[in-house]
Amino acid sequence: MRIGNSGTIERNYRVAKGMYAEIGVDTDKVLEKLAEIPISVHCWQIDDLQGWEFPQKELDGGIAATGNAPGKAGSPEEFMRDLNQALDLIPGHTKLALHSIYMNKHGKKLARNEIGPEEFVEWVDYAKERGIGLDFNPTYFAHPGYDSNSTLTNPDEGIRRFWIEHGIACRKIGDYFGRELGETCITNHWIGDGSKDICVDKLRPRLLLKDSLDQIFAEKLEYNKDSCESKVFGLGSESYVPGSNEFYTEYAAHTGNCIVCMDAGHFHPTETIGPKFTSYLAFGDEIQLHVSRPVRWDSDHVVILDDPTKEIMEEIATYQAYDKVHIGTDYFDASINRIAATAIGARSTRKALMLAMLRPVDELKKLEYDGNTTKRLALLEEVKMLPAGFVWDYFCETRGVAGREWIARLSTK
Repeated sequence: MRIGNSGTIERNYRVAKGMYAEIGVDTDKVLEKLAEIPISVHCWQIDDLQGWEFPQKELDGGIAATGNAPGKAGSPEEFMRDLNQALDLIPGHTKLALHSIYMNKHGKKLARNEIGPEEFVEWVDYAKERGIGLDFNPTYFAHPGYDSNSTLTNPDEGIRRFWIEHGIACRKIGDYFGRELGETCITNHWIGDGSKDICVDKLRPRLLLKDSLDQIFAEKLEYNKDSCESKVFGLGSESYVPGSNEFYTEYAAHTGNCIVCMDAGHFHPTETIGPKFTSYLAFGDEIQLHVSRPVRWDSDHVVILDDPTKEIMEEIATYQAYDKVHIGTDYFDASINRIAATAIGARSTRKALMLAMLRPVDELKKLEYDGNTTKRLALLEEVKMLPAGFVWDYFCETRGVAGREWIARLSTK
């Protein structure tokens, strides 16, 4: 499929290819690999994480979408239309991350702990039609009948049991996705549990969380891989979060029941997560990555091609950890067009990955091992000026996806 000005794009690419070849980078091989690496695009940017379970219910449990841009999908039909438009703008192998609240109950009265694969058959059909994979997320929040500020750490055994059963049910749905689509589903567990103000006993909630996770992960599933997502603090949990990065790291290391999920916006405002990866890679661990953009302490801004995102991708590409770090996006911004927000974030994520793959890593490592830090710095700086934009245009063209020209067609609805 030809999208842009094919002749110009190909001429520009030949120029860029020659320039990168001079520093030992084969752009053809980079683009071949770039197309294969899955990026899991979250579905909830399209409708501010409203979902289809309780269409009129306000989000709670540490969740908030800010802004009121026009054009929010108001029905499943509008949601699917907008989702298709967004996915059409994203080049390369894509997975779609679903939350459990995007279920289809087919008219049945089902509690969240009673859902199963039957409620997601249409999503599997959709994924097969588009040639994408599916990831999954239990929804441990925004539920009218239970305390959304305390789920897997709730001291009330009845409430805690409800959420444990929800987690168990979601893992089986993830296994169904993986089995049907031939691509492992990552089921990511995030809870908003915590304390708004001073918490005296910080151990008890973590012991309850450990017990809850043990029960959720008790059954081994072939096509599902679980991750646990940490947060340093959030709405309603400004003083204490039991599901911290330290807790989940220890839990994963000691039990082997899950991998750790690191969200770029879930750490301290001045903290970046790229340098953390090698601490896990040194032990052969896998990581679930959520690419987001924190502004001050709010993590849910649309991903852009900024330095923290590029640093993250450089850590992945330097060690070719494409099978160890599972890349996904996670944000929801209601202040701009939601279709565009989905596309911009996913495209920026893959652009950052491409830039990282275009670095002459072998040469840079050699200079570093030789102690030639001067030439290392000089090469790092010169690479920044090479025409990566020409390579990206060619990648979009050959993948049948619009390049820069999609902006001219963009409307705000």
